[in-house]
Formats: sequence, C-alpha cells, structure tokens
Amino acid sequence: MANTAVADPESGLSRAELARRYGLRVAGERPPLGEYTRRLWAYRHFMTAYSRAKVASSLSNTQLGQLWQVLTPLTNAAVYFLIFGVILSQNRNVSNFIAYLCTGVFIFMFTQTAVSNGTSAITGNLGLIRALQFPRAALPITVTLVQLQQLLMSMVVLGAIVLFTGEPVTWRWLLLAPTLLLQTVFNIGLTMIMARIGSKITDLKQIMPFVMRTWLYASGVLYPVALFRQHLPHWAASLLEWNPPLVFIELARFSLLNSHQPDLVSSPPKLWALGLFWAVVMGIGGFVYFWRGEKEYGRG
Repeated sequence: MANTAVADPESGLSRAELARRYGLRVAGERPPLGEYTRRLWAYRHFMTAYSRAKVASSLSNTQLGQLWQVLTPLTNAAVYFLIFGVILSQNRNVSNFIAYLCTGVFIFMFTQTAVSNGTSAITGNLGLIRALQFPRAALPITVTLVQLQQLLMSMVVLGAIVLFTGEPVTWRWLLLAPTLLLQTVFNIGLTMIMARIGSKITDLKQIMPFVMRTWLYASGVLYPVALFRQHLPHWAASLLEWNPPLVFIELARFSLLNSHQPDLVSSPPKLWALGLFWAVVMGIGGFVYFWRGEKEYGRG
C-alpha cells in the first residue's frame, strides 16, 4: 500500500513511480545475475590487492612470518608420515611414499583451508559489508585467492621434495597448472556455498574441522587409493572415485610422480573429465547459490 500511495501531491506520483523517474533503487537490492557478474569483474583489482594484503598480514606477528605457509603443510606431512608411513607401514604399499604423501597433503590443504575459512567470509567481515556497497561474492573469492597464493609457494617446496625423492622432470609437470586452475574454480564455488550457509549458521565453523578430517580420510591422502577397491564394496569404491579432492590429488600425482602412473585410481582422461565436471558444476552452482542470497548478507 505504501508504494501506491501518492508521495508527491503536486505531480500525483507514487513512491514507486518517483523512484523509477529518478533511477532510485532499494538499498541492498540483488541485481540480475549478468549485471552482478559484471560488477564483480569490475572489483577484480580490489580482490587481488585485498588477498595480497591478507597474505602479508596473516603471519606478520610471528617470528618466521610467511615461512609458515611452507612449514605448516610440511609439518602436517611429517606427522602423517610418522603415523602412516612408519607406524602403520603404509609406505611399503606405495612407491615413493614421501612424495605421494606430500602431494596429497599440499593439494588437500588448499581445499581444506579455503572451505574452512570460507564459512566466516561473511560473518568475519560484517563491518566492511555494512560500510561499503560491493558484490559480496568478492569476499569468498578473496578467501580462495589467499589460499592459492600460499599454495603456489608450497608448490616450490613440493617440487623440490619430488626431485629429491628421485622423480624425474617430465612434460607432465606442465599439467599441474590446469590441475590447480580447475581446483581453484572448484574451491571458489564451494567456498561461496559455505559462506552463505555460514552467514546463517554461525556454529558451522566449529563443525567444519570434523567434516574436513573425514573428507581427508576419504580422499586417498594418507594411504594407497587401491585400498578402496580392496576393502570397500564396489559401489562405495566407485563413488569415492568421484570425490573431488581425490580427483585433483590424483591429477597432481599424475603430473609429478612418474612412479604413481600404474596406480592411478582412474585413467587420466577420466580424471580430467571429472576435474572439469566438478569445476564447472561447483563453480557455476556455487556462484548462483551465493548470488541468490546477496541481499541477506550483513543484515540482522
């Protein structure tokens, strides 16, 4: 009724008609998907600069600084090697277990940290959201870009580990770039989904460590992927082969580890098809899902 009431007695126009005449829009209104995408693209420099600033400031208060970006996955890999390689002797079932394990840990941590931090992408930036008008999708994208920059530094160390453990340099190393590109698109989509859910369910951040730990064990990071076929029903093993982190980990191992070629969970063409599938489905689906909640973020 308020929109149809006469707001200007002289012209006889309602509020809605006056708004259309002067190009006014509701604050926080969700724009059409195409326009939203264009606005987001216009903020690409902001997202890049903001992610760099986040990387620089994240470890500025520690003595070793950004060196922790490399030490953290290395420390995790060392702990997992002690448990699974030495105590449980899984290294007897895998050629070059150290490189196999480090590749899995580094690639999985890219998804793990992006998704975990994505749950607070909205709730952790409420001041910024309420002060400035910009596409909110820039925040979960920035979260993923921060983790991507840290991963690229880790890849230098991973390359050194692979070479040190006796793997040769082959042309397949070049395939690591499209692998990380597909994983980045997948992570962005998944991070957007978790950001929207996390904006409504604030306890989600407390649950995520348990979810990610379970996902870790289901992704063939710590032990031979062949164990899936040996100890699980055929349908369950086949389902796990579609697991996105497992797909990206296996693509990375295909690129870097010549010794792992006979033990890939699926053929390389199938792995590439699955990687592309997950990047497209999660990238587009996550973006649309986040866009649909645009006007909800920062309210309440």
